[in-house]
Amino acid sequence: MQYILTTCPYCGVGCQIYLKVRGGKVVGVIPEEDSVNEGKLCVKGWTAHEFIHHPQRLTKPLIRGRDGKLEEATWEEALTYVAGRLKEIKAKNGSDAIGILASAKCTNEENYLMQKFARAVIGTNNVDHCARLCHASTVAGLASAFGSGAMTNSIAELQDADVIFVIGSNTTEQHPLISRRILRAVRERGSKLILADPREIDLSGFATIHMRQRSGSDVALLNGMMNVIVSENLQDEDFIRSRTENFEAFRKVVERYTPEYVEEISDVPAEKIREAARLYAKADKAAIVFSMGITQHTTGVDNVLSTANLAMLTGNVGRESTGVNPLRGQNNVQGACDVGALANFYPGYVRMDNEAAIKKLEEAWQVPLPRAPGLTVVEMINECGRKIHAIYMMGENPMVSDPDINHVKESLKKLGLLVVQDIFMSETAELAHVVLPSACYAEKDGTFTNTERRVQRVRKAVDPPGEARQDWQIITQLANLMGYPMNYGSPKEVMDEVTRLVPIYGGIQYERLDGEGLQWPCPTKEHPGTKYLHKDKFTRGLGLFSPVEYLPPAEQVDREYPLILTTGRVLFHFHTGTMTRRSPTLNTQLSESYVEVNPEDAMKLGINDGEKVKVKSRRGEITIKARLSTIVPEGTIFIPFHFAESPANMLTNPALDPKAKIPELKVCAARVEKIPQAS
Repeated sequence: MQYILTTCPYCGVGCQIYLKVRGGKVVGVIPEEDSVNEGKLCVKGWTAHEFIHHPQRLTKPLIRGRDGKLEEATWEEALTYVAGRLKEIKAKNGSDAIGILASAKCTNEENYLMQKFARAVIGTNNVDHCARLCHASTVAGLASAFGSGAMTNSIAELQDADVIFVIGSNTTEQHPLISRRILRAVRERGSKLILADPREIDLSGFATIHMRQRSGSDVALLNGMMNVIVSENLQDEDFIRSRTENFEAFRKVVERYTPEYVEEISDVPAEKIREAARLYAKADKAAIVFSMGITQHTTGVDNVLSTANLAMLTGNVGRESTGVNPLRGQNNVQGACDVGALANFYPGYVRMDNEAAIKKLEEAWQVPLPRAPGLTVVEMINECGRKIHAIYMMGENPMVSDPDINHVKESLKKLGLLVVQDIFMSETAELAHVVLPSACYAEKDGTFTNTERRVQRVRKAVDPPGEARQDWQIITQLANLMGYPMNYGSPKEVMDEVTRLVPIYGGIQYERLDGEGLQWPCPTKEHPGTKYLHKDKFTRGLGLFSPVEYLPPAEQVDREYPLILTTGRVLFHFHTGTMTRRSPTLNTQLSESYVEVNPEDAMKLGINDGEKVKVKSRRGEITIKARLSTIVPEGTIFIPFHFAESPANMLTNPALDPKAKIPELKVCAARVEKIPQAS
C-alpha cells in the first residue's frame, strides 16, 4: 500500500488527505493529522476516492460526426480539429468571438495556462470561471473596501473569537471542518454565535441569536445593526479615525435604518437586531463569516460591502480572530481567481487599467495583450450566436450550475464550436462538438489554494484512465498547434512562471510546500506567508466605508408566483454532482432532490410529505419530491442545485449584480403545484 499526500477536491477548506494506492488503484482515503483539518474529514472527504475509477470516466477524445453523434477520435484528430476551428472563427469574427471557461476544480497551474491561452493565444479577455457564480461579489466588494478580495483571517483563528457572526453560510453542510472551529469556540470557550439565515439550519441550535431575515434583505439587516452601534456610540472611534475614510457619508445612510424600519423590510424583530448589534460591537474579537447566501444576489457586492462596513465600524479588522471571512465554495476557486481566470483581472488581480503591470506580462509572454474587460460566464452564454461563436471550457458544467438552464441550452446550441474538457460526460459535454478527456485530482500534480489563501500541493497518485490527459498538457498542446509556444515540462515550471509574474505568489515554490503550505501574500522565498491581512494598514491604504442603500431583489413575489425560492448545497453532494453522484456512499445517503416546504404552506396547497409536486417560476418548471419542514419559514421554499434531473437552476433568475455580474441564484419568485392523480 502506498500513501500519497494530496488535497481534497471538494470544498474550499483544503483538507489534506492521503490517498491509499494499491495495484495502481486508489482504494481509500485517510486524513492528514497536522493540517487545516486536524486529522478529521467530512463524509465527502472520506469518500473522495470513490469516483476516480468509475466506469463512466471519459477515456478517449470525441468529435461530433455528420450524423450528430459523438464518435471516438485520436488526440491528433481532436486537437487539430479544435485548433483549426478556433483559427477560422478568430479570423472571421475576431478574437472576442471566442470565450474561454477555466475551472475552480482544476489546479492553479492549469487555470494560469487557461487564462494565458485566452489572452496570449486567442487575444481576448473573455475568460471566466464559476467564481462568477459564487464569490465574484466578494472579490469586488472586499477589494473596494480593503484593497484585497480574499478572506482576511485564517480558519484556525475562528476558535479564538469572542463573537462569530455567520451570515449566508450553512457552514456545517458546506464547510464542515470550518464549522468544527466555530462549534469549538462556542462549546469550549463560551464564545457567542450570531446567525443570520432565513432557514433553521444546524447552527441555529448553537446560536445565541438567530435572525431569520427575509431572503434578499441583508443590506437592510446589516445597516440596522450598524444604526444601533452608531446611535449607542459603540463604534471604535480610534480605528475609524486612524484607519478608514468616508465615514461621514456612510453614517448619514445608516442613520435612516432604525431597527423598526428594518423589521418592516427583513421580518427580523427590532429588539433582536439591537441584541445582535450590541453583542457584536462589545466583543473584543469579533469575526464575520459569510458564503453564497449573501453573494448570489443582484446586490451581492452591496451585501459584501456592508459586512466590511460592520467590521471597520467596530475595529474588527487587522487583528487575529477578527475580520471578514468569505468561505469559498470549491477546492480552488480562490486560486483560480488569484492566477487570473477572471474577465476583468489579469493574474494577481491586476486591473485592466494597470498599464505598467500589463506591459510586464506582455514582455514575459511576448505578445500584445487586450486591455478591455471581457465577457463573464453568464454574459458569454447570453451572447452565444451573436458576439460569441465558440466556447472552450475546462471542468465547467453550466447546464446545471448556471441560472435559467433552458436559456443556457438554447444558447449553447447556437455556437459554431463548443469544446468541453472534463472527466465525465457532463450535461454540458453532451451538447459539445468536441469532448476532451482529462485527468482528475488524483492523476495530476499541481497546487490548490484554499479559502484562507493557503497554497497546498496536489500530488499524482495514479495514471489517468485510457487516453485521458492532464489539463495542463491539453492546453499547452493546443496552444502549440495554434502557433503560440507553450513549452512547459511540468506543473512546477508553470508555477515558477507564476512566482515571477504574480507578486503575492512570489515566494511560493514547490520545495516550500511540503509542510502545511503557505498563505499569500508571500512575496519572497524567505517570507513565511501571511496569517491575517491588513495589520496596521489596509492593502489599499485606508479602509473605505461605503454608503449602501437597501435595494429589493430583482424579482418579487406576486399572486401568480407567491413563494420565495432559494437554493443551496447539501452535505452529501458537491456543485453539479459530476463527482459526488458517482460516489456509491454519497448517492446512498441522498439520491434525489427535494423541495423544502413549510407545513403551513403545504397545508394550504394540499401537499403531503414525500409526494411529487411541480415547482414553477417565470423561466421553467421541474417535478420534484416535497419535503415538509419548518427549516424554511412560511412563504419560502428551498431546493438543492446538485441534481440535473430536477435542476433548481431551471427556475432561478439570471438577473446580474451590476458590478460583479453574479446572477441572483438565491432569490426568485416561484409557486408549488400539486400534481393531479390519474383517475
